[in-house]
Formats: sequence, structure tokens, C-alpha cells
Amino acid sequence: MTGFTALTMDLNKLYSDTRTGAVMQSANIDVRTDFQRDFDRIIFSSSFRRLQNKTQVFPLPGSVFVHNRLTHSLEVASVGRSLGTLIGDFIIKKYASSLSDQSKGFFNYGLSNVISSACLCHDIGNPAFGHSGEDAISNFFIKNESSLKSHFSKKEWLDFINFEGNANAIRVLTHQQNGKTEGGMMLTYSTLSAIAKYPCESEGSSKDFTHRKKFGFFQSELKTFSDVATATSMIRDQTDPLVYFRHPFVWLVEAADDICYNIIDLEDAHRLGIIGHDECRDLLVALIGSIGIDNIAKVKKRLDNFRDKNDQVSYLRAKAIYSLTMKSKAIYEDHFEAILDGSFTTPLFNQVKKECPALQLITDFSIENIYNHRSVLEIENAGYNVMYELLMHFVPPIIKDKPSRSKSETKAIKLIPSQFLYAEGSKYEMVMGVLDYVSGMTDNYATDLYRKIKGIDIGMTI
Repeated sequence: MTGFTALTMDLNKLYSDTRTGAVMQSANIDVRTDFQRDFDRIIFSSSFRRLQNKTQVFPLPGSVFVHNRLTHSLEVASVGRSLGTLIGDFIIKKYASSLSDQSKGFFNYGLSNVISSACLCHDIGNPAFGHSGEDAISNFFIKNESSLKSHFSKKEWLDFINFEGNANAIRVLTHQQNGKTEGGMMLTYSTLSAIAKYPCESEGSSKDFTHRKKFGFFQSELKTFSDVATATSMIRDQTDPLVYFRHPFVWLVEAADDICYNIIDLEDAHRLGIIGHDECRDLLVALIGSIGIDNIAKVKKRLDNFRDKNDQVSYLRAKAIYSLTMKSKAIYEDHFEAILDGSFTTPLFNQVKKECPALQLITDFSIENIYNHRSVLEIENAGYNVMYELLMHFVPPIIKDKPSRSKSETKAIKLIPSQFLYAEGSKYEMVMGVLDYVSGMTDNYATDLYRKIKGIDIGMTI
């Protein structure tokens, strides 16, 4: 009984409507909840809009429309909303007697909004060209260690050489740019806690632990993240380096993301002709049958009604996502108390793989036939070079004291918009400003700027 009481007491403290930045009282009555407002703030933000021109997997644009970061994020938000609704209902039914009225309200309608909002912005910190963009940023600092490292503390340097889109998301959402609003987008602490897959600083990252596989906040956001963690009852793993166990909401956001990209990347590859129709269909049918939530005989019978091959795959994609969503829900519920106390360590999607081998077959197939396809490798290589050269153009000049900069270095800095310039800040803050600028670029913007500063394209742009 003691464990039950402690558990439900924690449930009442898992969420917070406190926002980053200054508290501003609205004169108007808002029919939206605080957590619905998070969703709207994200979807109307310029940072979110830029995701429409950031590569998901395949090159953009093409003759066949495939997913970009924006459409992927919208779909993840849809799955996340469903998971939030299902788990909220589960919590209310199982722990109703020990939940406060406010908590009942939150889990009844607030959790779905928090999860969908977190899903919406889970990729908002990813630089242009995806993981190759992250690699380019990290490797730029590694390869230029001799001229750069001495300007930073050990922890600041680790932020740079391990640059991470997850940590950058927290910065994009909370950082006050020069001349901009305090608190960034001013989201609730609940939404911010739900995107922190790796709630630790860079020095605390370790491949041996799920919650420390990468890192989730830069030194510049350490204080902000600590406030978020405290307000949402995140369990501290260690203090120096600062590491927390994952917030319980994170597992749902991660599952929604894993479900979408694993299935939809397969559908995109089919539409592009990278993989054959029979291969794609058979993999999805085997997955649906392996999970066993849908009646596979009825699925196959319905499949025969679709003559168009793309429609067949779309139908199977929908069934696969539904099956994976319901399976993830069941696993989350089975391990809920271990998730709450930080002892559960396996991502929901990985647990599904253990129980449904057909899902592992899709992962292996995708690695071999999709993620290593020539078109994907070409964009990754090109993107890496673009991002690396942009940093080479901007970082060395920003490190130098103003009097020692050459004319060309001074002109390079003038290309950086004023909101990213912190002339009175530390070297770390100035370089972070450059990273804010470069990592926030779309694929097209980064490529165009690269071509101009390299002299490939020369001309007047108004």
C-alpha cells in the first residue's frame, strides 16, 4: 500500500503549467488550456515552419513528394495524441482514488496535448541535412581542436564536439535570442520535459544507459532545464555531471517518433521505387500479423479490394501504425511503475521488437536498402560538406577579438543576422550564436549561402 501511495503522489506532481520566461497575464479570456496553447505556439513558429525544408531521409524536392521534417512531425504528433489519450485514460481508471481533481483533469485532456505538442517539436533542433548536419558540426570542432579548444571550458567544449539535435531543441524552444522575447517560445515545463530523451549534460552522456545515450541540454540551458526537471518531479540520477532519469512522458513521444519513421520511411521508399512493391507489402503484412492486434485474415481480404499499389501500401501503413500504437500502449501500461521510478530502461519500440520479430526485419531491411541507398548517401555527403564549410566561414572570425579580425572576417560576421550575435558575451555564447544561425538553416538556405560564399553563385539578391 505504501508503494501505491508514493506512486500516485508522484502522479499529482508530474506536470506543470509554468512557462519559461517572464509571466505575462493576458487581458483576454482564452478558451484554450495552457497545454493547447503550447501546440499552437509551436505550429505557428518560424522554427517549426522551417522544418518543411529540412530533409527527413530522401532528397528534397523530388518528382514524387516524400516526407520532410515538418510532415513527419505532424504525423508523430497525431500518433502521440492518441498515445496520450490512451495512457491518460489508463491512469485515471487505475489510480483515480488518489488523484487530485486537477490531476484527473490533466490526465483526461491535458496529457494528450502535452504529448502531441512535444511530438510536434521533437525535431525542431535538428540542423539541415539531419544527422549528417549534426556530424558536420561535431567534426568541425574535433578537427579544429588545436585552434579552438583553449577558448572554452571542458564542459563547453564537450557541447561542441558532441553537438546534439535533442539538446539544440531545448535551446531553440527556451533561449532568448538577441532582441527577442525572454524564454523563447515560453512553453510549459510539461511539454519541455516530454521531449528530453537524454536528460543530462554532455559530460554525463554514456552509451551504456538509455537515458544517457546522448545528451539533452547545453551548458547555456543547464539552469533552465534544472528548473523544468524540478517542477515536473524528474528523478535526479547524479549531480555532477547533471543527469536525470527520463520523465514518464518521454517514452510516449519517443514511441510515436519510432513508429512513424520506421513505417513511413518504408512507404516513402516504395513510392520512390527504391524498394519493390511485393517486398514492402510482405514486410508490413508480416508485422501486422506478428503483433496480432488486427485480424490478419481480414486485413488480407480488405487488401485485395485495392487495385492501386500505393493505396495498398497506404492501407497497410495505417494498420501497422495502429498495431504498433496499441502494442506500445500495452507495454507502457505493463511497465508503468518501473517507468515512474526510473528503473525501466528499454525504449518501447525496442521492447516491441523483442516481442515481434517482424519489426526487427523491417529495421534491418531499411538499414540495408533505404538508409544506405545511393540517393540518401549523396545528400548526406553533400550536406555534411555544406554545413562544415559554413562553420569554417563563421566560427574562426567570431572567436577572434574585434581588432584582430581581417576585413574578410569582419565581412563574414556581417552576414550573420543580429539576433545571433552576442558581442558582449563569452566566446562560448558567441559560438553558440553562430550554431543557432547555422543549425536553424533549411537545406536550401544553407546550400544557397554555401554556393555564394564559395563563389559558385555570384549575383545580386534583393
